[in-house]
Amino acid sequence: MTQMWWRDACQPLDTAAMDQARLRQQQLTKPAGSLGQLEDLAVRLAGLQGRERPRLERVAISIFAGDHGVVEEGISAYPQAVTGQMLRNFVGGGAAISVLARQLEASLEVVDLGTIEPGLALAGVHHLRLGAGTANFARQPAMTDTQLAAALQAGRDSALHAFDDGAQLFIGGEMGIGNTTAAAALASTLLGCPARELSGPGTGLDSAGVRHKADVIERALVLHGLRADEPLRALACVGGFEIAALVGAYLACAQQGVAVLVDGFICSVAALVAVRLNPQCRPWLLFAHQGAEPGHKALLAALEAEPLLALGLRLGEGSGAALAVPLIRLACALHGQMATFAEAAVADRPA
Repeated sequence: MTQMWWRDACQPLDTAAMDQARLRQQQLTKPAGSLGQLEDLAVRLAGLQGRERPRLERVAISIFAGDHGVVEEGISAYPQAVTGQMLRNFVGGGAAISVLARQLEASLEVVDLGTIEPGLALAGVHHLRLGAGTANFARQPAMTDTQLAAALQAGRDSALHAFDDGAQLFIGGEMGIGNTTAAAALASTLLGCPARELSGPGTGLDSAGVRHKADVIERALVLHGLRADEPLRALACVGGFEIAALVGAYLACAQQGVAVLVDGFICSVAALVAVRLNPQCRPWLLFAHQGAEPGHKALLAALEAEPLLALGLRLGEGSGAALAVPLIRLACALHGQMATFAEAAVADRPA
């Protein structure tokens, strides 16, 4: 791949705006630090948006979908047909993320990067068709270089569209039967951690199914000879179309100056790949929640991330990130609308 746009510089944080936001926090009618993580979030958003009082009105959600050849190895409790069926559910308004997007008044884009269902053509879905899903990475690389470049570009295109629409926050979601296996394989490679410690039930595997999933991953990692310092090669060998699109979206958002709210396990794997490809993107990544998949905690630790929620979620679709949006909006409202001690004529503690 000759055009490695993901290496381009990311936007810097506005440190002056952050300093102004910290000063404002010190003047609000509350004990210093009493709103905990919400105070840090408001200051961080000030730096991302370049204003002392950040706002969050416009949220863009993009769902990337793709099937996975590794499902041939019996690593999922659900058939691959579910991926295409869920695309219909997304645009039909019945999926969890569809409900959440309506409640948040957020835009919702659905991108089909390649499902096994031939000739799928749904109104409201952007069909790119990079292939009938990825190849079975237990036997060969999941993607060709051409497919990988196209998937990264698809994510970038969604991020650029969100930027052009004035989005203040981007949420990426994913759908693809088998993608927790791909994510665990990537996490195992990048973290240098055994697959058995990162593999979870995904769509509902029992303990024997989880062990089998880990065994499939371990064999694949030996087959491809993957290394932690080769994130792009790892993405091509054991990743998925939708994971690559998330990587591209996160990097492009950081380059354009759009904050990202990262969802659960699969999205956090994409975030780690993005950071390994271009560390400058890290300040633009906020993390919504710690999910139920066992590997998520290790990923968050590697990313030095402080998730906002811990609700035992493992649905995907960007749903956990969407659930955190009201909390971020409230953090902005508290920061921007609370009175200062001087305005409220409340005595501050002695200096």
